[in-house]
Amino acid sequence: MKCRICSHEITPFMTFGRMPIANGFLTPKDFKDEYFFELKPAFCTECLTFQVEDQPPPEMMFHENYAFFSRTSAHMQRHFKDYAEWVMENHLRGADPLVVELGSNDGIMLENFAKRGIRHLGVEPSANVAEIARQHGVNTLVRFFGAEAGTDIAKEYGHAAALMAANVMCHIPDIHGIAKGADALLCSDGVLIFEDPYLGAMIEKTSYDQIYDEHVYIFSALSVANMFAPYGFELIDLLKQETHGGSMRYVLARKGSRPVAPSVEMILAEEKAAGLHLPETYEKFRQACESSKERLVRLLNEEKKAGRRVIGYGATSKSTTILNYCKIGPDLIEFISDTTPIKQGKFTPGMHIPVKPYEAFAENPPDTALLFAWNHKREVMDKERAFTLAGGKWICHLD
Repeated sequence: MKCRICSHEITPFMTFGRMPIANGFLTPKDFKDEYFFELKPAFCTECLTFQVEDQPPPEMMFHENYAFFSRTSAHMQRHFKDYAEWVMENHLRGADPLVVELGSNDGIMLENFAKRGIRHLGVEPSANVAEIARQHGVNTLVRFFGAEAGTDIAKEYGHAAALMAANVMCHIPDIHGIAKGADALLCSDGVLIFEDPYLGAMIEKTSYDQIYDEHVYIFSALSVANMFAPYGFELIDLLKQETHGGSMRYVLARKGSRPVAPSVEMILAEEKAAGLHLPETYEKFRQACESSKERLVRLLNEEKKAGRRVIGYGATSKSTTILNYCKIGPDLIEFISDTTPIKQGKFTPGMHIPVKPYEAFAENPPDTALLFAWNHKREVMDKERAFTLAGGKWICHLD
């Protein structure tokens, strides 16, 4: 295969096997027609980009029945409020700035700009979540963003002071189109700001469940700098985030238009010290993934042999990778509890474990809970203090 960024020839360093659509929760009548692809990550030694070889067509992942809503997490609501206020305080210039967000979901972040009377526009390809955003007063366009969209938005709304994204950029194969769209849309000293799951954190934790169909890339600062440099953008700031088990916020501007923060040189040096630019790092990661898989399957079989009930906690997109890579089905996990109504009463992609409302967990607690929503661990542990105090056991593929 050729690298999506620089066209250098690259080869996958491992396979996670056949994978379904990560957010494709389904009913029994859909089982026979379920779509699968092979999930194979690769690393480019030329532009230093971590990517998956194949990705399903975008319309299979992002559509009018998209099953992820950011508002379901109180933690994420606080995070996006802080993110929005940070942008307002540090990066908006001019008397009447325009803020555009890619993949604005249910408007959880742009709502903060709307409440301040700041001109804004969400660009969201999934119609169902875009409608929720509009109900919260967020101006939203149902569309994929790229070079043409950037030009069209600039013509209709004017140039933007900030183009933002959160947990979206890693979903988009055509980074070149994003860069061209940003160049067309942003004013001369405008900023491109996005945050996504961070490659350094994933390698350190062996959190391989960050890799699934939507995540065509897992970024590092090294790779982001290489991606956007050909379009005249440079990194001007980097901020580590705790969200999604370890993320990075990248801030780019046209070269020379804004000062470069000390964090950029510091984190680039950290990444080289951690070997994120070396292929042998990814061979070690492959071995760590295999060890994690073996350990989790062994734990679940021990629970089954001892006659203990195991219930999954959080029917996340990430859980699809864990379940299908480890071949964990309803013989090992009774069901998965989740608070998202659109997932309840359905079955997990690929392994077809039932998904039930949270009440099914609360009213008849299991002996053991398998925490898939590990990136919300602090919030979950606070909520489930009674379960833990009563002797409830927690396990996670990262432990």
